[in-house]
Parts: sequence; C-alpha cells; structure tokens
Amino acid sequence: MKRKLSYISLLLLAPLCVFVHAADEVPVVKVLTLESAITPVSAEYLIKAIHQAEDENAECLVIQLDTPGGLMTSMDNIIKEILGSQVPVVVYVAPSGARAGSAGVFITISAHIAAMAPATNIGAAHPVSLGTPIDTSSVMEEKITNDAAARARTLAEERGKNADWAERAVRESVSITATEALEKGVIDLIAPTLDSLLTMIDGREIKVALGTKKLNTKDARIEEIELGLRFRILEVIVDPNIAYILMMIGMAGIMLELYNPGSIFPGVIGVISLILAFYAMQTLPVNYAGLLLIISAVILFLLEVKIASYGLLTIGG
Repeated sequence: MKRKLSYISLLLLAPLCVFVHAADEVPVVKVLTLESAITPVSAEYLIKAIHQAEDENAECLVIQLDTPGGLMTSMDNIIKEILGSQVPVVVYVAPSGARAGSAGVFITISAHIAAMAPATNIGAAHPVSLGTPIDTSSVMEEKITNDAAARARTLAEERGKNADWAERAVRESVSITATEALEKGVIDLIAPTLDSLLTMIDGREIKVALGTKKLNTKDARIEEIELGLRFRILEVIVDPNIAYILMMIGMAGIMLELYNPGSIFPGVIGVISLILAFYAMQTLPVNYAGLLLIISAVILFLLEVKIASYGLLTIGG
C-alpha cells in the first residue's frame, strides 16, 4: 500500500517538476538603459551589468544607448569589457530621437551587434578636451586624433563594420542617420522596438570571448538592470557643470583657509569639494578618491579633539 502511494505521489509531482524545469529553461535577456554622458559612473554601471549578465548566464546584454559622448578613459574601460565579454553585447541606439555621439560611436561599433531605432543618429567622434576644443595647431591634438582614429578603425575591423567611415567620424566629425548607417555597414540592423530587436537577432551566431554562442532571444524574458541609488548620486556629481562648480568651490575654500588660518570651515569644504571634483573629472580613480575621503575624515575627527571648532570639523569628517 505504501509503495502504491509513493508511485501515486511521484506521478502527481512529475508535471510540477517538468513545469519548474521548463521555467528554468526560459532564456533571459538583460537590458540596461544609458541616457547620459559616458563618465566613470556610467562605465562602472555598465561593466557591473556585463559581469552580472555573465554570472547569470544571460542570452545577451542589451545596452539601450542615448549619449552625446563622454570621457575617453571611461569609454576605453567599457570597450575593453565588451571585447572580453563572455555574453553577447548588443548596443541599441534608442528610442527614436536618441543619438550615439563621440564616445558613443566607439561603444556602438565595439558591440557584438549594433542596432539603431528609426530617427536616431550616430557620429561626430572627434576628440575634444574637457570644456573647450583642443588646439588644432598643436602636436598633441594630432597625436590624440590619430590614436582615436586608429582605435575606431580597429574596432570596426574587429566587428566587420565600415572602418573607413569609423575613421572619418573621428577625423572629420561626420554624423549619419540610422538609415545611412545601415546602408554604409556601420550598424547591423534597424529595429523600431526592443521586442522587434530581440526577434531580429534570434538565431544569430555570435563570437564571444569563450567561443561562439547562438542567440535564443525571440521568446526570452527581459530583465531590466536598474541604476541604484549610489549610481544616481554619483551621476549628479560627475555632471560636467557640477564638476566645475565643485572645483571652483574647492579652490575658493582652500584660498580662504590660507588667507584666514584657523577658520577651518572653508578648508574642510574646499578639500572635500576638490576630491569630488577630481573624481568627477577622473583625475583620481574612485578607489583613491574614497581613500582620500576616509583619511580626511579621520584627520578631521582627530583635529576636533584638539581644536575648538564648534562641531565644524566633526560635520566635515
């Protein structure tokens, strides 16, 4: 009797086990949206998303991109991760009206699949300095431009894209529409929506770092990778306008402290503002910025014991 009950239990549980197994087999596509300048924060966010997609064995990672450009150092970090990614990375310039400018061009052509929505554009990748154009008469400008042009051509050749146009985008700042980009072989396809994009790339064989992967995206489950609170706060800091304001506040605070020794408050605000400004401009990597902030806090706490600052040193710490 007990044996019969066991068989009956197994028969009843079998469909449930099949259902759970089938649910586990549903392919997953990770999607993140990047609608800002390419900064140390966006680079860290994107790199973290690639690692998460790898750890969770996603079918692919879709980067919905809309950017005017950004820092070359952050761009280089992103490109290195894309080239070494174990999961296919799809850059999708969307929605309609979006653009992939400057650093966005490099990121787009470095992707395993490059796609654009209708009424979008890509191009204008000539390197400029932070704030003002580089002096076109200088040798340094020529070196930077040549290096960026070679970088663009290398990426385009690696992904089978139009290398001549990629170089022109750097040297001549040319920009083209999505339709022109498809005709010139700059991108792989035009897709009006994310769902249509996943349908169009379904079945494609993509060469990744560890071999070849055939995409199964038509009926995949889409999972958004959200921008956390920490990244949102840092995004505000790395805005170029905020970075310049922090730099000015930092310099003014230190100057006031030097002119009025012992005032404390201007010096504390100045040091913190300068560190944050250096981080925003990527003069200091984030780990060193954090280390300096911690050291500064410890020093301020120790000074509070020796100096009567009425709490200003503690607040700064």
